[in-house]
Amino acid sequence: MRILYFAWLREKIGTGEETLDLPPQVRTAGELVAWLKTRDAGHAAAFADPKLIRCAVDLEFATADTRILGAAEIAFFPPVTGG
Repeated sequence: MRILYFAWLREKIGTGEETLDLPPQVRTAGELVAWLKTRDAGHAAAFADPKLIRCAVDLEFATADTRILGAAEIAFFPPVTGG
């Protein structure tokens, strides 16, 4: 699965994109965040407060309960504001 990171998430993790094989128990966006936090210190720092992160699954905004099985791409980014 292709995982994209934007803005300060990319800076903390050290890359803007990864292709990962997820463990079978990771079925939702929230479970993915929990699993990513265990990968290394950069991921742990980036996902320390999930309330500060937004997610899109195959270009559609998602919540922690959104199922990710079969998704091609998941993106994580900070909330966006406009003016």
